[in-house]
Amino acid sequence: MKILPSGLNAKISRQTVGWLAVFGSAFFFYLATLIIRWAAPRVTIESAYFVFARFLLGLGVVSITMILQKQRLQPKKYHYLIGRTLANTIAVFCFYKAVEMSSVAEANILNMTYPLFVALFSWFFLRQQRDGLSLVIVAVAFSGVWLVLSPSNITPSWGNLWALSSGVTAAAAIIYLNLSRRYHDSQTILFFMFALGTALMLIFFHDAIFLPNFEELFFLLSCSVAGVLGQYLLTYGFLYVTAVEGSIISSSRILLAALLGPVLVADPALTISGWCGALLIFAANTTLALRKT
Repeated sequence: MKILPSGLNAKISRQTVGWLAVFGSAFFFYLATLIIRWAAPRVTIESAYFVFARFLLGLGVVSITMILQKQRLQPKKYHYLIGRTLANTIAVFCFYKAVEMSSVAEANILNMTYPLFVALFSWFFLRQQRDGLSLVIVAVAFSGVWLVLSPSNITPSWGNLWALSSGVTAAAAIIYLNLSRRYHDSQTILFFMFALGTALMLIFFHDAIFLPNFEELFFLLSCSVAGVLGQYLLTYGFLYVTAVEGSIISSSRILLAALLGPVLVADPALTISGWCGALLIFAANTTLALRKT
């Protein structure tokens, strides 16, 4: 039996842990949307309340973590922190609204178009990152978006429009994160994101927030735990995998949603055109990730 050198063995183990963590993050982000759908027949909770609960729990977790680690906030470029918070808050709200109004599969697939919009925005706003072939890949991917939107329907559904909006704003959040990471540590970024996000949801959607009973609290807490756990697993996983590997594994949420939606929440199965669209978006995300090397 061939034994790997200890250093190589440790490297493979760390890489495996990273892969599992990133895939786990994709699963938990998807699970959060499943919980919203499971809650719908049993309780009346608006999507804004789910977003508020997620940010509030995230704020508690990051605050406790910083206290235990005796870590201080170190904000430097406030406009990047605020931009990241605004874009991320809108993205999560649009995403949860899409889950409320359309199928879980379509909401997740269209939300995962954000790498395409990152490539598109980079062309206009980050001249040093302009790449003509990436635009061609994005154009092909948008044909996949059109297929997911069911081209037989002349008018796209509001749910799909919310989902596409979440992809656009998530792309803006990623660009702001990329800029903010040059000046801030992860905990500072997360604290501002959760704290300001919680405040924004409370200010603009206070009418949707109420004192929940046990069943309502169960769904709110379950959805929030899944979302926050997904965020931390993603952050942890990227310590041990490359950006390319992480991006490809994260995009597996497209396939998870397409395969499991009809089984777990009785979503209508994707049509042939829907499957072709989902695979085109997945392939485009993968190709864009590989080109980053």
